[in-house]
Amino acid sequence: MKITFDIDCSPQEARAFLGLPDLEPLHALYLDKMKSFVTEGVGPADFERMARAWMPGMSEGLETWRNALFNAGRPKSD
Repeated sequence: MKITFDIDCSPQEARAFLGLPDLEPLHALYLDKMKSFVTEGVGPADFERMARAWMPGMSEGLETWRNALFNAGRPKSD
C-alpha cells in the first residue's frame, strides 16, 4: 500500500507549521550587507577580517607572503 500526501503551502507557512524560526529579518540584513559590498567594494580591512574569521592561522601565512614579496622587491644592501 502506498499513501501520498501533497501539501500546497509557501515556505513561510511550512516553517511556521514546523515551528522553525522566522529568519527573514536576518536574511534581509545579510542581503543589505552583501549589496553594500558590491556597490562600495570590499576594502582591505574587510578582506582581512573575513580571512581571519574563515581560516584561523591564515593571517600568519599571509603576513609571511607579504613580507617575502616586499623584501624581494627591495635592493640588496651589501
